[in-house]
Amino acid sequence: MTNDTTPPAAAEAELLIDIGINLGHDSYDADRDAVIGRAVASGVVQMVVTGASVDGSRKALEIARSHPGRLFATAGVHPHHATELTSDALSVLEELAREPEVVAAGECGLDYFRDFSPRPAQREAFHRQLELAARLHKPVFLHQRDAHEDFFAILKEHRQTIVGGVTHCFTGGTHELQAYLELGFAIGITGWICDERRGAHLLPLMREIPAERLLLETDGPYLLPRDLHPKPASRRNEPSYLPHIATVVARARGEPVETLARSSTAAARALFGLPAI
Repeated sequence: MTNDTTPPAAAEAELLIDIGINLGHDSYDADRDAVIGRAVASGVVQMVVTGASVDGSRKALEIARSHPGRLFATAGVHPHHATELTSDALSVLEELAREPEVVAAGECGLDYFRDFSPRPAQREAFHRQLELAARLHKPVFLHQRDAHEDFFAILKEHRQTIVGGVTHCFTGGTHELQAYLELGFAIGITGWICDERRGAHLLPLMREIPAERLLLETDGPYLLPRDLHPKPASRRNEPSYLPHIATVVARARGEPVETLARSSTAAARALFGLPAI
């Protein structure tokens, strides 16, 4: 698959970090290195490759190792795959999560919107992965959709033992935002905020997020910014569009995009322990 859209210019030459990119997705198989190259050219100098299953986490680690210092990985089981987290699978996941290139446990959490796994299995898998994060002293990469009450209760139960984390692809309202901030978690903002149909409510919330807790992500190949013009022929999202998301978020915060770029990059490096590059 090719992309015929020129990536946006880097945000005033400031460096950005995409903290959630599904580079293991098969839509990138034909041109993964070119996707990474376009990201770097646009100012996205580091990326965290999301692991959402045992096999997906293994692939994320492999991709990260192919670009040392620039790519990193998470290792986890998304709630859609919660029933796959057997005791043997958890042991394999722990081996992967111990690798130095893996900077967070997850993607883990609850998804009551799709309910692809039974809710009790989702909750059990979430508990086990929070315990894993605590054992390894690594932050958590969190997913929540239509499950705030159970999600928050489980997080609160484990909060004293985990070192921190980020609520990936935040799409909630003020109540949810304040709840996660009070627990000390960072907030990940995607191109959802660029969708006037679903994401307009996020715009006034951007000023409520402390700069040291605000992270940026594309969640590619999903969530291509709806207001991106021209749109790529493939309609595939990729990290080179992160500067566009940064511009929208900065405008909502009433600050220069270069200020947001500096603060979000510093916040990402602090949370995940990423080196400067």
